[in-house]
Amino acid sequence: MKKYSSFALICIFMMACNGKSEYSKNSENSNNRTSIKNESKQLNISILLDLSNRIDTTLNPTNPQHYMRDIEIVKSISNYFVSDMKKRGTFNSNGKIQVIFSPTPNDSNVNLYAEKLNVDCSAMSNSQKKDVYDNVTNIFTDNLTKIYKQTLIDKNWCGSDIWRFFKDDVDMCVDKNENYRNILVIVTDGYIYHKNTVLNEKNRYSYITPQILDKFKLRNNTNWESDITKTDFGLISKRNDLTNLEVLVLEVSSSSEKYKSDEDIIKFILTKWFSEMGIKRPGIFYSDLPVHSQKRIADFFAI
Repeated sequence: MKKYSSFALICIFMMACNGKSEYSKNSENSNNRTSIKNESKQLNISILLDLSNRIDTTLNPTNPQHYMRDIEIVKSISNYFVSDMKKRGTFNSNGKIQVIFSPTPNDSNVNLYAEKLNVDCSAMSNSQKKDVYDNVTNIFTDNLTKIYKQTLIDKNWCGSDIWRFFKDDVDMCVDKNENYRNILVIVTDGYIYHKNTVLNEKNRYSYITPQILDKFKLRNNTNWESDITKTDFGLISKRNDLTNLEVLVLEVSSSSEKYKSDEDIIKFILTKWFSEMGIKRPGIFYSDLPVHSQKRIADFFAI
């Protein structure tokens, strides 16, 4: 009886081990399938640029200048787009990449250049895709340089109505086809304001400005985070359906060295706003040298 019991216990132990092994294999295979599925998704990249006085070389001088950093950011993203085409095979690429200005600049020359900053490989022949692969980075860099130069000459700072863009127009960045990975990159200093969109609902606003941060006594206040939470201060949220959109914000920068904490406050407010809109994967980074921004872009895109 003792011998039989020992034999039975051994059998049970072996069955348990085999069961665990099969579970581990199934779990591992499931993870691999998820990884493969993510990697196989075509890219749908939108880049929203802020043409406000943040790029004014006199008002906000930096080295390199903000507009030069912007151009390098777009160049890095277009290079990533090309590398993705190479990885999957140019002719199998159906990716999309576009540069957006919201609102549309009034300058006709700027709009002419902007029209060339929109690529949809899904609607292209093989020869057109090959042309994109060979030239998209140069085309984006050249036309964006012309846009910034013209904007700096005109000094007609049209700005970027980021709040209204998310309310009304962000759907243009989301392809409902599940085979696409939707990524929106916003290049801005983080202060959100447009003269045509000035709204207020209790302690929520359609804008973030130095003045509003002063009003709520958040600047250089060690308790700013708890004060924001207690007062429910922040941006007005008008939707919560952006679960299929990833958002990367670059070049957040304080308007004054005296109030460097503005950067942390802006990041906190934007993170809260994105979460309320259903965005599950936001990345928000401060203004930095292009080499560091390139690393952040690569890390964000490579999941």
